[in-house]
Amino acid sequence: MLPRLLRLHPATHRRLVQLSKEANRDGAYRVAKRIEAVVLNAEGHTSGELAALLKAPRSKVSEWLSRYQEYGLEGLLEGHRSGRPPALTPQQRTHLGDILDSGPVAYGLDSGVWTSPMIGWVIGEEFGVHYHPGHVRKLLHGLGFSVQRPRRVLARADAEEQDRWHRRTYPNLKKKPRRGSGR
Repeated sequence: MLPRLLRLHPATHRRLVQLSKEANRDGAYRVAKRIEAVVLNAEGHTSGELAALLKAPRSKVSEWLSRYQEYGLEGLLEGHRSGRPPALTPQQRTHLGDILDSGPVAYGLDSGVWTSPMIGWVIGEEFGVHYHPGHVRKLLHGLGFSVQRPRRVLARADAEEQDRWHRRTYPNLKKKPRRGSGR
């Protein structure tokens, strides 16, 4: 089998070297590696040598070269990564937003505050989709909701007394190294 060696015009070679540097600088390391493979191949390196130089499988290097031959520079760029499709449709997300806006009491729950496990349970009941509470937070963020954390405030406490305690008493309660100890 004959090795695939690309022939590049000198101006194209210079442009690809520049693009590889720009991609590296911008953090697109995979694109830079693919462009570098094309440049090195045009300089006479085989796909086996490139695999060792770039620390990539030889099959991938060969794929990069053939994609460059077929599609040009566009074949080396990152494609859209779709990821896992969302389990809830846009209509279901809108309906979930309406449920959350009405509150947990309106939904028939005892608590006056939504929690991630509660929302996960509601999603399971309404739409038959089960989410981990950690993912529920991401889903809610995507819907425009934010996390609300309760502040612990004593209802009948004197604000001045609390301030004095925080500034004077509390620092004296903290552990301090003993004077004269050998440590």
